[in-house]
Amino acid sequence: MVQLVYSVEKPLNREPELDKLVQSFITQDGYDRNHGPIPYIDIDTHRVAVTGLVNHEISLSIADLQALPQHHVVSALQCAGNRRHTMRTKLKEVCGIDWYDGAVMNCKWSGPLLKDVLDKAGVKVEEGKMSEAHVAFACFQTTTQDDSYYGASIPLSRAMNPENAIMIALEMNGKPLTPNRGAPVRVVTPGIAGARCVKWLDQISVQMCESQNYYQQQDYKILPPEADSKEKAKEWWGKVSSIEEMPVNSVVGIPKSGTTVQRDADGTIEVRGYALPSGADGPIVKVEVSVDDGQSWEEAELINEYEGEDAKNVELKWAWALWKARVKIDKGKSVTIYSRAMDRSGNVQEKCPTWNYRGVCYNGYGEAFDLEIV
Repeated sequence: MVQLVYSVEKPLNREPELDKLVQSFITQDGYDRNHGPIPYIDIDTHRVAVTGLVNHEISLSIADLQALPQHHVVSALQCAGNRRHTMRTKLKEVCGIDWYDGAVMNCKWSGPLLKDVLDKAGVKVEEGKMSEAHVAFACFQTTTQDDSYYGASIPLSRAMNPENAIMIALEMNGKPLTPNRGAPVRVVTPGIAGARCVKWLDQISVQMCESQNYYQQQDYKILPPEADSKEKAKEWWGKVSSIEEMPVNSVVGIPKSGTTVQRDADGTIEVRGYALPSGADGPIVKVEVSVDDGQSWEEAELINEYEGEDAKNVELKWAWALWKARVKIDKGKSVTIYSRAMDRSGNVQEKCPTWNYRGVCYNGYGEAFDLEIV
């Protein structure tokens, strides 16, 4: 195996071109988000410890995890900073990697449910305290840019509900995880920010507090507008809740911003993109497109083309939706095309959300701008 060489100072962070990203309902490669180098772990010796408030602490091999009931979920995995570039350029400067609109993937994940793993250890939390407890995940394989390890957590109540499909994933798209995808084992938290999907998983801990890792406590939070500098942000990290569910969103992938678009003989062009539901409120039920600055909207066709052998049994509430629309449009320069999405629960994108220092959870209208229509 060719080992990709990255470091704490220069981790692998990349996103695919949008026009390529929206060509396939199931994505394969192109998006990577890391806070440190990629470890290469021996699948035969690696173990995951289950500790904390459990009846008996256990250490599970990959074979042990494979022996548990295996589940499958088609789910998007999205960086909380997806579309940060748009917030930075439309509103004002933010702090973070300059992600455009492609920091997302939509995959079929396979492995045991986190609930089944926790049941094996026996959760030792009183029923009345369940809402206060958390499940923390840790990878100790490498240091990170801001801490000695990478950690995250989610509420225990969410983990113990099998309908939430929180998974200890061993496979992606029917194949064992690769090193850059977290091999041999990672967490997948459908509907929740990708920052909680800890790769190269070493430890699962049931506890009465959130993970104390930097990336849970001092990152991936929506700070109020007055926290507009690093110094001012320090006052707010401990006061603001950690991001869990991501908001409803959509993106225009075709045509690409800044390009010249040739109309067909009937004066129309094709517009394509993707849309994401809010947390557990999926699936996406509608996407609309506007070519007149939001004065009127035309409904797009949703394309949920999951073609796996289990297609009839796979729920798509956690997945993205691809969409396309053929719209009539006048010739012109500096043209903008907008998109907006709505999910099953009625969550709809707003044109321009509130600015925040870290530029996270941006879900203003999707847009292709500075187009020349000929």
